[in-house]
Amino acid sequence: MKKTIALLTGGTTGEWVISVKSAATIAQNLDADKFDVYKIMLSQQGWFYEPADSVKIEVDRNDFSLTIKGRKIKFDGVYIAIHGSPGEDGKLQGYFDMLQLPYTTCDALTSAITMNKGYTKAIAAGIDQLSIARSVQIFKDAHYDLGHIKNELNSPYFVKPNNGGSSIGMSKVNHVNDLDAAVAKAFKEDTQVLIEEFISGREFTVGVVKLDGKITILPVTEVETAKEFFDFEAKYTPGVATETTPALIRPETRDRVARIAEAVYVKLNCRGVVRIDFILKEDEGEFYFIEINTVPGQTATSFIPQQVAAMGLKLNDFYTKLIRETIG
Repeated sequence: MKKTIALLTGGTTGEWVISVKSAATIAQNLDADKFDVYKIMLSQQGWFYEPADSVKIEVDRNDFSLTIKGRKIKFDGVYIAIHGSPGEDGKLQGYFDMLQLPYTTCDALTSAITMNKGYTKAIAAGIDQLSIARSVQIFKDAHYDLGHIKNELNSPYFVKPNNGGSSIGMSKVNHVNDLDAAVAKAFKEDTQVLIEEFISGREFTVGVVKLDGKITILPVTEVETAKEFFDFEAKYTPGVATETTPALIRPETRDRVARIAEAVYVKLNCRGVVRIDFILKEDEGEFYFIEINTVPGQTATSFIPQQVAAMGLKLNDFYTKLIRETIG
């Protein structure tokens, strides 16, 4: 029996461009013999299904259904492919929970918490062999003292919007005198900002997913860029960064990374596929947690499709297993 799946794309942040590309990859690789897929665009203007042969049809948000030529279509589940708000921060998850409609991502609470980098690090702290950079979280409408922070934290710093994604509004600050401008830039994207000590080392990312009832660690990717850090341009402009999958690391390092990544997935109560970014210091030494993405990119050049290919699994089969695990 075919399942009727809504593939939800778009969003209300600057990441909607990436969401559209992710949804295109997912749509191309969802098995047409197993799923009837309706791609739905969510934007500030509304939620719409746009069939190729007619005008766009608005979603009935009372029960998340479509009416096409007099026929009401209800969904067995939702594949959420929206990066940023409202697909990655728990808002949509809460809505679908109330409708008792299953979806492919982490639940509402985990999505909301992991969207906040500071809160995520507070929960992840204490996991065996996981290190976290020292940081200070500041709020736009509350008092903060940058002079005190400059004394507390060692430069250089990373300054990040606390709830942002795709490195939008993020800066690396090499000189303390530039901290004020970096904070102002980050506050344009969010009302909370995280200032953390820069950790020097090799940068990696790894996908973690539950498939066939078992937590699976995908092959690790190493990310190298000539830029100061892996920013929006480096992430989405071909040739700016070098990505090696599987990463050239020792077997014992790979096993340690897998143990830590699984522990993060469990402690944050994740479901579906997530991606954990981290740094290994010096000679594959300490594991420093950077952040977790609960709706990782699925564009043709994104990390998860790369890692799925590296483990010898077709994207078609990967998405089928993911839907069966999360939607049923």
